[in-house]
Amino acid sequence: MKRRLVLSRSLSIISVLVGAGAALIWMFWPQITGQFEAPPKPEDELSLRPATFTMLDGWQSDDMRPAIRAFARSCKAMLRRDDDKMVGPDGRMGTIGQWRNVCEMAVSLDVDALRKEDARAFFESDFKPYLSGNANNPEGLFTGYYEPELRGSLTREGPYQTPIYLKPDDMISVDLGDFSDELKGKKLVGRLTGSNLKPYFDRAAIEQGALSGRDLEMVWVDDAVDAFFLQIQGSGRVVLPDNSVLRIGYAATNGHPYFAIGRELIERGALTRETVSLQTIRKWLHDNPGEADGVMNTNASFVFFRPLQTDPTDPTAGPLGSQGVALEPGRSLAVDRRFHAMGVPVWVETRDPMNADRSFNRMMIAQDTGGAIRGPVRGDIFFGPGEDAALFAGHMNRKGQKYVLLPNSIDPASWEPKATQ
Repeated sequence: MKRRLVLSRSLSIISVLVGAGAALIWMFWPQITGQFEAPPKPEDELSLRPATFTMLDGWQSDDMRPAIRAFARSCKAMLRRDDDKMVGPDGRMGTIGQWRNVCEMAVSLDVDALRKEDARAFFESDFKPYLSGNANNPEGLFTGYYEPELRGSLTREGPYQTPIYLKPDDMISVDLGDFSDELKGKKLVGRLTGSNLKPYFDRAAIEQGALSGRDLEMVWVDDAVDAFFLQIQGSGRVVLPDNSVLRIGYAATNGHPYFAIGRELIERGALTRETVSLQTIRKWLHDNPGEADGVMNTNASFVFFRPLQTDPTDPTAGPLGSQGVALEPGRSLAVDRRFHAMGVPVWVETRDPMNADRSFNRMMIAQDTGGAIRGPVRGDIFFGPGEDAALFAGHMNRKGQKYVLLPNSIDPASWEPKATQ
């Protein structure tokens, strides 16, 4: 009798638990099955908060002369445009006419004869700083890139077996903003198959020969891993067998989203978050040739290149950025063009790539962009060519903030977007 009573009570408890579990499953069934999607992530939005130069950490100690040299290059490009043209994606960064005076002054300066304090005074007297934010959140991520050097040949021979491709002529880019204001800043890249637009070939398909036989190989290099990192950097120099140099730069991407292969190596347990860097990723790929292709192909994005001309009046200048001007090592910044204008001075406050206890605060100029540079407070610092630059770029992964500098004649708060029809 006692056993029956205990068994009866146990069954009652189990039935209550099962009923409660069934109720919970019923309550959350839409989320479990995916019928209801999670709330969408808020869209990125650039905010600009007025600041003063006294608020800028390290402002008095930075040597801004290289930044003025970079700014002057940008200004030469800006001055070729009409005064009524907007500088950036919205009116808050003003028109060319509002930048003309400061640009003409920058172009007229002899940077080599300029004193350090004079360079700082140039920005203090003609600009106002604004703290950038993503919907008023000022924290962002700063990474680095450099100009890699590869060895290659214009013909496929000997060790030169990895092609660097020109942009294919069958690639179609569709600006979705032309069809809907809600899709502004978004685009599709694909190819026509009959009357249908299909996604363009991904990295794996291209590496397996999808573009072979079309005479798109601009140059052949001797290292597939170096070719992969060239695509991440976006530009580089190829030393040919006669020691002449072919400079190449970004032409287009296949439209597939960029994926950082460091994440793949962390998931595999090959690297950790503390040890992952350009250098450790490169070493792993070289040490594991049987798995390297598979890991690199997890990044479906593929970059095409074009030959670059060196400026004969400035032969020591860096590669051309997205603005079409030569980059300045340590002073050129890649930004998201959906929010920022090319040529605008930007004060960056972050941490040193080699020592997180040391600040890295300096004046830079927005002169480039990149597929992985997404967001109002995102920045990618150009460190220049060579092994030291590669070391700094490979370890640069720091949180920080940035201030946009605008001419005194511009008041971002007074700008109102035009109403959409």
